[in-house]
Amino acid sequence: MKKVLIIDDDTLARATMASILEGAGYHVMTAEDGKRGLLRMRKEEPDVIITDLVMPEKEGIETIREILADRPQAKIIAVSGGGRRSGVEFLRLARALGACEVLAKPFDPDDLVGCVSRCIAAFELKRG
Repeated sequence: MKKVLIIDDDTLARATMASILEGAGYHVMTAEDGKRGLLRMRKEEPDVIITDLVMPEKEGIETIREILADRPQAKIIAVSGGGRRSGVEFLRLARALGACEVLAKPFDPDDLVGCVSRCIAAFELKRG
């Protein structure tokens, strides 16, 4: 079973994404900020990491940089609902830094599952 780590300070968003992905057959772990997310990533070694971009403690852009410094091959999905204009700009920056997928909140559950599936497929294609 593939493991997904969700890093998001919004309790409802975190629980909703976890429920969607568990329903799709993934093992899901969560963290409420980037600092805790990095600790969980190092301990659990998830196949895909989903991170919000606007968070307290350690925001998403910094979290992405640190994840990729530790695990350059990490598959990251960046999500943001941080206002229409700034959210889009944050997502562009996340993609430029190495996020394999980006999603603007709110998003369709099928889009979330599709992003995770594509990240896993891309990883397996590189390994294979």
